[in-house]
Amino acid sequence: MKEIVLDTETTGLSVENGHRIVEIGCIELDNQILTTNRFHCYLNPQRKVSEQAFKVHGYSDEFLSDKKKFDEIADDFIKFIGDKKLVIHNAQFDLSHLNNELKIIGKKPIQKDQVIDTLDIAREKFPGSQISLDALCKRFRIDNSKRKLHTALVDCELLSKVYINLIDQKEPKLNFFEKKDEIENVKTSNINFCKHVVQPSANELKEHQNFLKKSLKKNYF
Repeated sequence: MKEIVLDTETTGLSVENGHRIVEIGCIELDNQILTTNRFHCYLNPQRKVSEQAFKVHGYSDEFLSDKKKFDEIADDFIKFIGDKKLVIHNAQFDLSHLNNELKIIGKKPIQKDQVIDTLDIAREKFPGSQISLDALCKRFRIDNSKRKLHTALVDCELLSKVYINLIDQKEPKLNFFEKKDEIENVKTSNINFCKHVVQPSANELKEHQNFLKKSLKKNYF
């Protein structure tokens, strides 16, 4: 199962006040294992970055002035996420900004049922506790020392680790079968999978017996 961990940075908090996206980061998970597929871009928001937002991510108006506009990357972004589940922390924020950008250029919005909100999972799992991304990194002992500022790809990498812990999948799932018919064959057969057992040689058994005899003499005599 493929999922997309997604994060955005913006010029400010509220779409209603005309704030826009300045960065999108996406990384792909395949059965909770990171793949090499990524999508990342900085965007010219066509408006000024608020002081509060600049303190969060550090992207200045000058830095963003020569970046592509959302309509120039929209098709690539839509193609990348496809119909995969989107893993987002505090999805309401990112989704409102993404759907605002899509609305401006006449594209279909992302539906809520496509989104997994890790904030909701954390709220249900740890009621009354701090559930920010930093707080969850601390809880799960995930190193977030390189998160000096909020940047989309760094946040995606941290969130992917938090997500795996939140769903109690401490280690990535291993996909032994590629085809559906292979899975069905295993379900209907009596095959036991085990590690290959290496049998000791006659000489190794003899040496082991000698070792035991010497150990017994040393301990009891």
